[in-house]
Amino acid sequence: MNAPSYHIPGAALDSAAPAPAAAPDKAARTVNEVLSQSQVEAVMDELDRDLIGLAPVKARIRDIAALLVVDKLRLNLGLQAQTPSLHMSFTGNPGTGKTTVAMRMAEILHRLGYVRKGHVVSVTRDDLVGQYIGHTAPKTKEVLKKAMGGVLFIDEAYYLYRPENERDYGQEAIEILLQVMENQRDDLVVIVAGYKDRMDTFFKSNPGLSSRIAHHLDFPDYDQGELLDIADRMLGTMNYRFGEGAREAFESYVQRRIPLPHFANARSVRNALDRARLRQASRLFVDRDRALTRDDLTTLMPADILASRLFADRSA
Repeated sequence: MNAPSYHIPGAALDSAAPAPAAAPDKAARTVNEVLSQSQVEAVMDELDRDLIGLAPVKARIRDIAALLVVDKLRLNLGLQAQTPSLHMSFTGNPGTGKTTVAMRMAEILHRLGYVRKGHVVSVTRDDLVGQYIGHTAPKTKEVLKKAMGGVLFIDEAYYLYRPENERDYGQEAIEILLQVMENQRDDLVVIVAGYKDRMDTFFKSNPGLSSRIAHHLDFPDYDQGELLDIADRMLGTMNYRFGEGAREAFESYVQRRIPLPHFANARSVRNALDRARLRQASRLFVDRDRALTRDDLTTLMPADILASRLFADRSA
């Protein structure tokens, strides 16, 4: 049985690796020359600055970057003719930095010449799967067309496959993805993401997809200390800070919040800080005649944290 062949307009017509930008006599011959020409290390340094923790993920990204740099040197010597498979799987709980890492990965791939544009198109099942016969293929191919030259990031990818519904059209989207991931991998990198247990089940149900994923990265949850550091960094970017005793109050908040349902790591920290800012604003709003100083406007106090319902209702 022959599956239909899909080719997305705007992609390269073969799977040969991109030609080096420099003339043969000027092509890089050392790792430092490739790094200098591509400025890839600047992207990896940004990743270290932007994301707290995630040491295993950062180490794996550096390993992938090293592979691509060495492949670039091989290409310059005529030792490699086919683009390596760069499709990836990011597994982990919400708020662990998967989207941020996908964006940095796209920059690395672009700077090394493995994708033309380096943009990221983020989608879910609803963007790919239609509601009736003949609807899925156009939707999926339109998304792929937008993503060509960059990275397609599919969040909660396991929702593409719903075996319990025989009239579901997700399998059609998967089949199109499989063909494009194989035939046009020199112009598109696909990253699938989601909870680890569900992604494991998804891959078992779709061996063709699993075989095309070269790199599997598991994103661990942040520990309490890392979450506090994330809070400090978030506040700094918003020109806020913890006042005396407020960081200790927020530490207590995090300790209570982690075991509760729907905890989403850095995302939950951001939401908690947004609510603290609302309480601070309400506190300042009441005293309408007082001239507010810079400290007043930038400092979160313990009361802004302790007013959370977590401190009033232990079962919340």
